[in-house]
Amino acid sequence: MKAANEITHGGMSGAPRCAVILAGGDGSRLRSLTRVITGDERPKQFCPLLDGETLLDVTRRRVARGVAAENTYFSLNARHERYFRSILADTPQSRLSIQPENKGTTPAILYSLLQVAREHPDATIALFPSDHYFSNDHAFMTNVEKAFAAAEINPASLVLLGIEPDSAETSYGWIEPHESLFGPLSGSVTRVRRFWEKPTPKTARELMMRGCLWNSFVMVGKVSTILSMIRRSLPDLFRLFAAALKSKSAAQEKTAMRSVYVWINESNFSTEVLEKCPEELYVMRVGDIAWSDLGEPQRVLGTLNGLGMTPDWMAATAA
Repeated sequence: MKAANEITHGGMSGAPRCAVILAGGDGSRLRSLTRVITGDERPKQFCPLLDGETLLDVTRRRVARGVAAENTYFSLNARHERYFRSILADTPQSRLSIQPENKGTTPAILYSLLQVAREHPDATIALFPSDHYFSNDHAFMTNVEKAFAAAEINPASLVLLGIEPDSAETSYGWIEPHESLFGPLSGSVTRVRRFWEKPTPKTARELMMRGCLWNSFVMVGKVSTILSMIRRSLPDLFRLFAAALKSKSAAQEKTAMRSVYVWINESNFSTEVLEKCPEELYVMRVGDIAWSDLGEPQRVLGTLNGLGMTPDWMAATAA
């Protein structure tokens, strides 16, 4: 039995377990709130929304329960450097994928995975958004540990973590699992039938009744498997990034990546990669954990109310 803070360095095959924390988003929907808290335009992941720590710090601590610090990478945006430099001052440059700008989740994931593959081509990797709330980090990372094991048993799979919903939420993405003998058993892993993005209220109620799950966008798979999915789905994008990362120096790579980002369009990983690769996709049912992506002010306020917390900025706003 592992202790709550024990780090898993490798899987059953001896290959390392790694993580990428996705922290390059602009957080525009929450900007009105972050402006009140910090007085500037910083994205929510660099803002102390809940307990005096930035969401990125909270995510790092959560991820450290299951992945060693030296195997944890960060996807970032050069335009946010003044916000993340002090937070990540202890992190080597080799573990920072600093994009010239935000062009969506696919480029962020692809850039990071290609960097991880340089050092750990056989790694199993977990991808984590940096701006989410979980009511029980230990319980959630126990599920991530199970997802690592599932991906190592079936290296051709990508395991998504789906949260059992407590409401018919219309602003989340949903995952519809295939029918399974395990039914609604928490921790069960089932093939993905399809995705539902921001359904109508009626559809969301139907999805909830059918046992569908909120898409947490946390996913676990072999680095090689995810890169293969991107290569098949978006071959031109993959070739551009692969060529840029063959640069002989860090300065040349930076220049090459700036050129790439000028040419590419925004790309959503869920719609442009996951939905095109259904055969590899599985979903793990995660129950008894409250979750929010903190994407809108009312979600932040609702989470704080549920925790019984009234930060100074919240009290000042209400005054």
